[in-house]
Amino acid sequence: MSSGSQRVSMDMEQRYQERLRRYVTAMRKGKPDKVPIRPFVAEFTALYAGYTVQEVTQDFWKAFAAARRCAADFDWDAVVPNMVYGWAGLVQAIGLRYYATPGVELPPDTGFQYLEPPEAEAWMRPDEYDLLIEDPTGYLMNVWLPRVAADVVPLGRPNTFRNNMSFLKGGMNMLLYFLSFEKQNELLRRESGTVPALSGILKAPLDILADKLRGYKGMCTDLFLRPQKVEAACEALAPHLLYVARSGADPQRNLPVGLWMHRGCVPFLSRQQFEKFYWPTLKWITEQLWQDGIQTLYYAEGDWDGNLDYFAELPERSIIFHIDRSSPELCKEKLGEKFCLSGGLPNELLAFGTPEEVKAYCKKLIDLLGRDGGYIMDASAIMQNEPKTENVRAMTDFTRQYGVYENPEFVEIAPAPSMPWQPVEPVDQPGCRIRPPGVVIPWQEKRREFPEKFTGDEQLIRRIWEQCDAMGYTYIWQVLLSF
Repeated sequence: MSSGSQRVSMDMEQRYQERLRRYVTAMRKGKPDKVPIRPFVAEFTALYAGYTVQEVTQDFWKAFAAARRCAADFDWDAVVPNMVYGWAGLVQAIGLRYYATPGVELPPDTGFQYLEPPEAEAWMRPDEYDLLIEDPTGYLMNVWLPRVAADVVPLGRPNTFRNNMSFLKGGMNMLLYFLSFEKQNELLRRESGTVPALSGILKAPLDILADKLRGYKGMCTDLFLRPQKVEAACEALAPHLLYVARSGADPQRNLPVGLWMHRGCVPFLSRQQFEKFYWPTLKWITEQLWQDGIQTLYYAEGDWDGNLDYFAELPERSIIFHIDRSSPELCKEKLGEKFCLSGGLPNELLAFGTPEEVKAYCKKLIDLLGRDGGYIMDASAIMQNEPKTENVRAMTDFTRQYGVYENPEFVEIAPAPSMPWQPVEPVDQPGCRIRPPGVVIPWQEKRREFPEKFTGDEQLIRRIWEQCDAMGYTYIWQVLLSF
């Protein structure tokens, strides 16, 4: 490597470390040197990099390249390595029925759309709650997946070539996609000194019911006709969602797990329904993550003003609360003393306003939310292909110039902890007794297939078996959560 290349590499690494320290300090409610900038840019990256939305949706390497292009050209501290939702190639490899994708059912420059089925054709039927509650992983694999995946054959039907290939293609390509993020993160770090904004995924149990299982209409019916089943289903799902969040979390515990909040706010749920059905399991998951030192980014799409008092119950610094339609003033009052806040810049202003209007609103947010640290600049909602480039640049440049702190107080960046393997034991919780989190075929069941006595180290055999088995678990739960 030439001395010039070495100098660039060193400069980028220094920039990366400065941005990581700035970002983590703000998230931990500290005062960095500057207000961090962390735009959740999705289809905007395609518009900026000269791709169609179809290209970045179908070809994730182009989505990665578009994200890197934006990170290099804008002075941002952190970005999601690929904010373009899902990957259409994997959706098509599995044959998932619940998406309309650009270039297939939609115009090439239109973002994906979720296709919610009619209530009578929901992916989970109302009389199947007991099956889900007893064995969530078994239900997803045996009942739910054959309904949502065109090639997957239901139990009891003759097997097919396409059924077998759907799992082979789906599993291999999901692994390819997830492993590619390691390379993407490395390129972001080396090319522009940019920090990945998140690590891991989480959804509230009730959102899972409303998004991918019963549908919103079905869930609303169930809240009145079978409320105890809804509560029990949320309790059964919660340990599994916690496991998935932990398994994808940043080993250094610097980056937060992303929680995408959909159906819990006004007008989807009343305050009473939120308190009874939505909040108990989400609170438990959040607190369990924080006990491990893992923050959760509450990406609160919609208006959550009526729920802010509940979020204030959480341990200090355990979450970052992202402002969409909620009142920034009320969020500051209710949450600003305990938690980092982010976002709040209206997407419609980025789309239809002027650079001067964007700058004025950024000043308002920094003065209100970021006076003493603990604030991250971002749009209210995910930036699809509607923002004007000049307005995104105005947000960036103004924040960098105006959002400067005197006498910063940085937090310490954590080293990587040791993560020794532990045997997976049965969990005595709803939804865990047959298959605990991380398990498809329990070791106790698999052990009966081996000789009564091993000639060598049984724990080694068990460890490798459980690691391999957990990959099957990851597949079905990531299809549910991420695709």
